[in-house]
Amino acid sequence: MVVCIVHFEDSCCDYRPCTLPVRPEDTDFGQVASRPSPSLSCFKTGIKNGAMMSGRLFSAGPRSVLEGLGRWTLAPQAALGRLLLQHTAPRLLSLSSADCAKEPSRKKLLSEKKLKRHFVDHRRVLVRGGHGGDGVSCFHSEPRKEFGGPDGGDGGNGGHIILKVDRQLKSLSSVLSQYQGFDGEDGGSKNCFGRNGALLYVRVPMGTLVKEGNEVVADLSHPGDEYVAALGGAGGKGNRFFLANDNRAPVTCTSGEPGQERELFLELKTMAHAGLVGFPNAGKSSLLRAISNAKPAVAAYPFTTLNPHVGIVHYEDHQQVAVADVPGIIRGAHQNRGLGLAFLRHIERCGFLLFVVDLAVPEPWTQVEDLKYELEKYEQGLSERPHAVVANKIDLPQARANLPTLQAHLGGKAIALSAVTGENLEELLLRIKELHDEHMAASLAQGHQLFRW
Repeated sequence: MVVCIVHFEDSCCDYRPCTLPVRPEDTDFGQVASRPSPSLSCFKTGIKNGAMMSGRLFSAGPRSVLEGLGRWTLAPQAALGRLLLQHTAPRLLSLSSADCAKEPSRKKLLSEKKLKRHFVDHRRVLVRGGHGGDGVSCFHSEPRKEFGGPDGGDGGNGGHIILKVDRQLKSLSSVLSQYQGFDGEDGGSKNCFGRNGALLYVRVPMGTLVKEGNEVVADLSHPGDEYVAALGGAGGKGNRFFLANDNRAPVTCTSGEPGQERELFLELKTMAHAGLVGFPNAGKSSLLRAISNAKPAVAAYPFTTLNPHVGIVHYEDHQQVAVADVPGIIRGAHQNRGLGLAFLRHIERCGFLLFVVDLAVPEPWTQVEDLKYELEKYEQGLSERPHAVVANKIDLPQARANLPTLQAHLGGKAIALSAVTGENLEELLLRIKELHDEHMAASLAQGHQLFRW
């Protein structure tokens, strides 16, 4: 006897799974089909004779094979009478992946104050190279060979510590305060040398300046730059090394040397083509959000930006220009007032500057003079770099009244725009492109390596 399990799934019936005693000769296929339907969990079979199912008689014609969207017909001899169940819209037994899929959890954005904690632009690091392995003093031992001679191997060299530029890093927060290199293994018998210590790579962001005391020892300003911060110690010598004609059985061996130990100071200077320079609440962060995909914090109070942000401006032919938003500078910043010298260093590497002026304040032209004065006091010649003056907040009524006076003081070189409404942003983008091309041409003429994002 063959057992067939039939399961009904429909909103208008409440039939439960049951077992039907079916003989092989009563079926169209000679055996019960075992492949389930795509939509119903039942077996395809044609039943000729009726069978008892929970006290109710059902029969299916020879041609009524259970399909995914088939029909079930009650037998006329059933006690319930003639009833036709149309299974036109079966309910799927399996849920789709879209129903079960959960909405991906979005990463919560950090506030500007929390980002300040994660941004580190200077770090003191103590590095020690790996210790060299010791040499071994031993002699060859073999049956019927009395004078085997020395066979002690040398120890392995200690591993170096190397600083390597990683373009994905934007801060020195991942750099630890001290690093210890891997030690070399000791030598062994049978002239086996010890394994050298592995190299230890410390990833640093692009634009990292390495200092030892007051001396700059490395400038890691290009992708892939490396600097050996600490050398590993040399491995010791085994007694095989001291074998000579006048000393056929040396017992001398040396120990491995300690690795180099140095105290380095890492200083990060943001790498960007252009730098946005201005007083607090001048609209630098809003302007960077308008011309790039960067998302610095924006609020109606000064010193909203507490650490530099870099945005990428895209042009045709896949050309990219990096623009850095430097925190607000106040009068006396070169004397370490406000944020002071903490972020003035990030302007040093910018090829050209964008002076952002709040056009709504009285006498906006004085802001340009004060900004140039602070930059010149910090580093001589910094204010003389190629620059453009951006007059922001042109959408305010008072700003439009101050625009003619500002243009008269600057000789008509100011670019009036609104970072909020996007008014006249095209002129600024064209000006940035011109300054970038001039900077690249000057760098090529001087033989400098081009900086590309």
